[in-house]
Amino acid sequence: MTIMNEILSADAKEFLISLHHTFQTEREEILAARSKRSAWLQSGGVLDFANDTAAVRSGGWSVANAPADLNDRRVEITGPVDSKMIINALNSGAKVFMADFEDSNSPTWENCLQGQANLMRAVRRDLAYDSPEGKAYRLKDEIATLVVRP
Repeated sequence: MTIMNEILSADAKEFLISLHHTFQTEREEILAARSKRSAWLQSGGVLDFANDTAAVRSGGWSVANAPADLNDRRVEITGPVDSKMIINALNSGAKVFMADFEDSNSPTWENCLQGQANLMRAVRRDLAYDSPEGKAYRLKDEIATLVVRP
């Protein structure tokens, strides 16, 4: 089974293809507008809130409290999504491990899929890594709370 087939079902792949066909033109337009906006900012433009979001900003809404596992974040570790790092971070004694798909991951398709597969294995408690030197890495019984930064 390939990593892509492990992570994405046939229905999920079909859905992604459908999203691509439906939104490709709009996505390209948004990226072009983003480039124009960036150039405008580089030439001295100033950011501000969009007028059409005023109701959201002035509304009386709130979010739910954080889950109990996230109330104590005094010690938090952030790192890439390769097997060895995930195991070491979850076993580190930190309260929270933030698996980072952004800054510490080269966001190739393969890296993103492999990272998702690694996290699935970690959540199921069957993530393992054996180094070329013969050292075995396994999850302990008590591990950090997993948070994912997409």
